[in-house]
Formats: sequence, structure tokens, C-alpha cells
Amino acid sequence: MLNGFFVIDKPAGVTSHDIVAMVRRAIGQKKVGHTGTLDPFATGVLPVAVGEATKTIQFLDESEKEYRAVLRLGIATDTQDLTGQVISERDWSRLTAADLERLVPQFLGRISQLPPMFSALKRDGVPLYKLARKGIEVEREPREVEIHTLSFDWIRLPEACFTVRCSRGTYVRTLACDIGEALGCGAHLLELRRTRSGLFREAEAIGIEELAGSRHQESLLFPLDRALGHLRQLHLTEAGGRKVGNGVAPGASDLSEPVLAELRPGEQVRLYLAERFAAVAEWDSVKGLRLSRVFN
Repeated sequence: MLNGFFVIDKPAGVTSHDIVAMVRRAIGQKKVGHTGTLDPFATGVLPVAVGEATKTIQFLDESEKEYRAVLRLGIATDTQDLTGQVISERDWSRLTAADLERLVPQFLGRISQLPPMFSALKRDGVPLYKLARKGIEVEREPREVEIHTLSFDWIRLPEACFTVRCSRGTYVRTLACDIGEALGCGAHLLELRRTRSGLFREAEAIGIEELAGSRHQESLLFPLDRALGHLRQLHLTEAGGRKVGNGVAPGASDLSEPVLAELRPGEQVRLYLAERFAAVAEWDSVKGLRLSRVFN
């Protein structure tokens, strides 16, 4: 069985769920799941967990994402991208490249976004996009996101390409729409490509055809524990390894180094027996280490 992550370069026109089904067929395994949904029209980095890696999705550090996007000024759509219906057309001809560049500081740092109706967010268990398709609009709460960097790669009005590094939960479609509104002409996205999701980068991404055609699929895997490289690594004694294998949390004497005093309350750690990644545990200052997930 394969265990780890495939960093798939998702093509446009398929859903993230479609990619999971394609990976299942390509590797002949049922235990497959994706993290960080991409819109059907979007392309780029889609981490897909297989085997034991499906247990690690909740521990991934996906706090930062990076995207490259192309917006089109003067036209706003109901989906905020090229797949939607045009809801307004306004004149953009008075604008210059300098007008876009001047806007950048306004969209840096913590900003408020109103989640789009065409999104996977749910209201009473129903995804908003299903309501939107029926012409139903419901009230949404604005939420705070963080834009770490924003820069224009090229500007050829009425189109412009920008790269943004942002917090998880940021809607780049909404960012483009808000830029258009700030310029007084509206905008929508023509293209969206994710170039990074946490540790997973565009340079490591492979096409689904490459995966399906490979005779050495294991060599294309992003190792399961490397995906959790942001967590501190602790080593178990033989006795500690046996405990963890039986689902029992290790104590201080079951670790090969005295590091528990350094842990912060709620901190998650990776537990190893020799070179084998055995479990993820969480430190409780009262109860000690508690096992979160044990890996086979």
C-alpha cells in the first residue's frame, strides 16, 4: 500500500473530488482524500493524501497559500470568475497601470472579505453554491483574512496578472472583485492557479497522467511525516514504541530525551520509534502526552 501525498497539478474543468477518483483509479487504492479544495476552473497544487496519510490531513500546516491569478477589469460576474453570468459592465478606459499599483497597500495585511455565494460554505448544512444556483442569496458574515504579499506580474489593461500570498480561507476571486470595485469598474477572474499550499509547492506537482503512467508511483510520493515537518520530533524507547503500538500514551520515561518540559500546552509532536513515524501526540500540561493518531 502507498502512504504519503501526491502533489497533483490539477487541470481546469475538473473538481477536486474528480481528482480523488482519478488518483484512486491510478493507484488502485480506496483510501484517498484531498486537502484544500480548488474551484473547477482553477489549476495548480492539490495535495492528495493516500493510505495512512489520510489520517494526517487534520495536522497539516496549510496556514499559507500562494496563487497566481489573471483578472479582467470592467466586467463583474455572479461567481466572480469567468464561469458566471455577467451582472455589470462598466468603463475601465480611464484607468492606468499606476492606478492598480497604487491600490496594493490597501489590500495588504488583515482585511475583511464577504464570502461569495458561489462557495462551498454551508448554511443549515446546504452549500451556498447550491442556493446561489437557485437564485437564492443569504446573508453572510464578513470574515478576516490576511494578505501577506500582493504584486502585479504584468498589467495589460483591461487584464492584469497578480501573485498573492495569503492566509487559508482567502477567496482570491473575491480579492479580484474587491480590487475592481475599489477602481470603480468591477472585475472578475479569468485564470487562477495555486502555486503553493503550506509545504506543498508547484515545483513538486505532477499531472494525473504522469501518476497513472508511472511504474514507480512510490517515488512520486511526498513522505507522510515530511508533510508534518512543522511539528517537533520526539523519539520513543523500545518500551515506548510498544505502548504507542497498543494505543497507550507514552510517559516521560518512554522518550529517549527529556524534552517534555519544553513543550507548550496543546503543542502537537511527531513520535518516532527509530526511523519509523509512529504517531502524532498532543501535550497536556496536566495529563501529559495524549495520542492523537497512531500510524500503521
